[in-house]
Amino acid sequence: MKLIIAVIKPFKLEEVREALTAVGVQGLTVSEVKGYGRQSGHTEIYRGAEYVVNFVPKVKLELAVADGDVASVIETLAKTAKTGKIGDGKIFVLDIEQTLRIRTGETGEEAL
Repeated sequence: MKLIIAVIKPFKLEEVREALTAVGVQGLTVSEVKGYGRQSGHTEIYRGAEYVVNFVPKVKLELAVADGDVASVIETLAKTAKTGKIGDGKIFVLDIEQTLRIRTGETGEEAL
């Protein structure tokens, strides 16, 4: 099992959610986050005043998937979240040692 963490642009969330559902993802956790990468923020002008935005708003998705589904989920995320512009985001894949569904007591991939 793998934990996939994706940080994407907020306006892509609904499109990404629909695409993930279409490839069989059954659960997803979404958090609104702020951060910066290589772009290190940017400068904007608001009512004639220039100000620096150090932390860019993003959305963080977390989803647990079976090992056999990882490639299709990553491909779907990358294709759907891409705008071709700086700040499209990142995808991280981590191993999951154990999973337990609290309600039923199921463990492992059955708990996903």
